[in-house]
Amino acid sequence: MGRIICAGLGPGDPDLMSRRAERAVRTAGHVAYFRKKGRKGQARQIVEGMLAESAIELAMEYPVTTEVPFNSPDYNALLSAFYDDWATRLEALTQSTDIVVLCEGDPFFYGSFMHLYTRLRDRVEIEVIPGITGMTGCWTATGTPITWGDDVLTVLMGTMDEEDMVARMAASDAIVVMKTGRNLPKVKRALARAGRLEAAWLVERGTMAGERIVRLAETEATDCPYFAIVLVHGQGRRPEAVRMEAAQ
Repeated sequence: MGRIICAGLGPGDPDLMSRRAERAVRTAGHVAYFRKKGRKGQARQIVEGMLAESAIELAMEYPVTTEVPFNSPDYNALLSAFYDDWATRLEALTQSTDIVVLCEGDPFFYGSFMHLYTRLRDRVEIEVIPGITGMTGCWTATGTPITWGDDVLTVLMGTMDEEDMVARMAASDAIVVMKTGRNLPKVKRALARAGRLEAAWLVERGTMAGERIVRLAETEATDCPYFAIVLVHGQGRRPEAVRMEAAQ
């Protein structure tokens, strides 16, 4: 009887994978990963050159991504059937082998693997290897700490209702907005209404090739890549450096 090993790959740079995740990838006989139809898949790109030549690849292609509204019944029905199908297929494979499932960032932080995990955790043995989150890679790329002292950090989704987003932005010290993409104009409006736009940064492809960091207020873009995060850094309490007067 085999098991499923989900390897959290981190924010994008292969050097930021854990040693444990890299060992799992390099020794895998079967590797499964999510991707959009017609694309190679970000997780698969991260491990380029690491897989054994004999490794069998299982591309789990989403039936829908942005073609159907995120909150529509059709969207939920299509993805539920997709996850049900792949859970059944992976369970069958574990009768004879281990399977390594690749996951960008950390598997338990908004990762697609969570949907397989909840379906399979009582049916097969599962090991989850944590990974550095995408937002961690992005705020480190800005060169500025995201929180200080007793700052409250709020993680929001760009798919949220704008009014709810404004309220949460106004009440938070530090902010991370994920799932930006075509939601970027709404995110910018919400930040402006909450009085936080001037302090916001847009990080595209953090830690990856083509990384771009720009103040959100200065960009004319109405859209951005899927792998993009908006950040507002906290300004909480901190011990100030003591400057000694030069001896006279």
